Parts: sequence; structure tokens; C-alpha cells
Amino acid sequence: MRMILASSSPRRQELLTQIGLRFEVLKPEIDETRQIGEGLVDYAERLSVEKAWAVARMLDGGRALVIAADTIVIDHEGELLGKPADEADARFMLRHLRSRAHQVLTAFSLHRTGDPPKIITGHARTTVHMRDYSDEEIDAYIASGDSFDKAGGYAIQNADFHPVARIDGSYSNVVGLPLGSIKSALIQIGFSPSR
Repeated sequence: MRMILASSSPRRQELLTQIGLRFEVLKPEIDETRQIGEGLVDYAERLSVEKAWAVARMLDGGRALVIAADTIVIDHEGELLGKPADEADARFMLRHLRSRAHQVLTAFSLHRTGDPPKIITGHARTTVHMRDYSDEEIDAYIASGDSFDKAGGYAIQNADFHPVARIDGSYSNVVGLPLGSIKSALIQIGFSPSR
């Protein structure tokens, strides 16, 4: 069965490769605007479902399994932190998160095309404790350019900045895909690498 990752994220591609999956990449185009009154879990899960459906509609028939995800950062006040718009936004986020705990939530959807189609949606949550990095470290990290395409303005795996003191939960979830949950969902949806 054809497998497609509905994401151009190199981090998600690396994670799926780590667990031995072979897949194609198609980037979905959807409106990621949060709806008025929408809860954060509902928001992330809706985006993952919409991404999966958008890619499924791009296919030319045949059986396929689409994996889609959306990762959000929820600060210590319960507010959503997206991707920084510019340097000032990145600096604000990194100072805001410094020496505090926040949540990283990744919602995922597995969409098996066919008749009938089947979709499984879930999410994983990890508590991330940030270290007490300096303003100079923030400036150097922002100058590297690594901050800008990541929710919350940081990458846990960045070896130079290493912003995280410790985590409670899944490391791969913070990178962009909760691999344990993905493996369970693959079994639940009936995926076998040999098919």
C-alpha cells in the first residue's frame, strides 16, 4: 500500500524513516486559522484531519495511507504559541518559555483511502521544561535561522542551543510526531508494510 506523509517537514520525514517506513511526501494546502471558541486539542486535531483529507483528494485513486500531523505549543498560561512571525516574535517566545514548563501537543491523523475510507485521529502531549538560557544565547539562536519554522520558536534537537532541561513524555512528539502513538495507530488501521 502506498504511504504518504502529508508534510514537508524534514523532521517528520526523519522520524518516519527511523521506524523503517517508506513513504512519499505531499504537502497539503489548507487554511490553518483557528476557529472562534475552538479548544486547542480540537484545533490541532481538526488541522491534522484536514491535512490528511487534502492530500487524499490529491491522489489519483488506488489504496493509500496518508499520515498527517499538526504540532502546537501551549504555554504555562494555556495560550497557543505558533511559529514566530519575525525576530522580535521569536525573541518574545523564547524569553516567555525560559525557565518554565510548557506543553507540546501533536495531533495526528491516519487516513486509509478506499471504499470505505477509514480515518484515525489522536494526539500526544509532552511537558517540556526549558533551561535558564541567556539573552545572548537567544540572539545567537535566532541569528542561526532555526527558530522560524517551529511552533514556540525552538527545536528540542538543536545541539548548539539545547534549550530544554528535561521532558515528561515523548521526545519524538516534541520533534513533530509521537512515534509510539503512530505505531499503535498503524496497527489499528490495519497497515502492514508488506501490503
